[in-house]
Amino acid sequence: MRQRPPSAAVLVLHGGYETGMAPPPPGIMNLPALRMLLFLRVVSRAVAGDAPVLVRRVHYTHRGWNGTRQDPLHDTVRALDRLRSEAGDIPVVLLGHSMGARAALHAAGHPLVGAVVGLAPWCPPGDPVTQLAGRDVVLLHSTRDRVTSPLASQSFTVRARRAGARTCLVTIPGSDHAMLRRASAWHHLTRTLVPGLLGLAPVPDRVDAAFGLPPGAPASDGTVSLAEVDTRGERGRDAGTRADVDPGRRTGGGTRGCGAGRGGRR
Repeated sequence: MRQRPPSAAVLVLHGGYETGMAPPPPGIMNLPALRMLLFLRVVSRAVAGDAPVLVRRVHYTHRGWNGTRQDPLHDTVRALDRLRSEAGDIPVVLLGHSMGARAALHAAGHPLVGAVVGLAPWCPPGDPVTQLAGRDVVLLHSTRDRVTSPLASQSFTVRARRAGARTCLVTIPGSDHAMLRRASAWHHLTRTLVPGLLGLAPVPDRVDAAFGLPPGAPASDGTVSLAEVDTRGERGRDAGTRADVDPGRRTGGGTRGCGAGRGGRR
């Protein structure tokens, strides 16, 4: 029986380092890639159905972002171009963690990309946002992240909204950059958001409401807490429903995390 062509796709991008020209290590030595394997499986199950959805990883040439080289961005664009040649003009959601989220946000201007889900994203203040016009962008960030800045993510969603994107920041109290604490919350949100952004299921109401905000809406209006979007009855674990981003957790003005000097992990 001839295999049906995919109707949509999800590309998964793992984290990396601020600088690093070596290729990522193979197999279990590549911890950032290993971290995203479970997300890949969660998403694959969430989008399974009559209409095939392709879920695949983006493979990096180098392990670092490497300044103006922006190596993971070019790897992502090449992956999108290959996908387009294989499957045609199908809608794509980019799912990235940390440096991978930065690459996804940069690559979102590609004609296939309709949405980005960024997990603990690395969002330096000067990064561009105009490529996100007309796209859906949901960023998930722990309020206790010490590697990348939740405040920078909040600022990014505001700038992207002003540039024409539909954006939302979801804060996850009590977690960490590696998404190990409260891992089930990260997985649940991802498997809820990705099918929703592909049009296969509803998007959570509070996220959808944030998408409808006017361009000049304040940052707080587009920031929601885990308790407002998690439907699994975990609300009692959060301190109320506030979506505050703790300014005391800012690290390096949003551009560098604690201990993330040259070669610091992203």
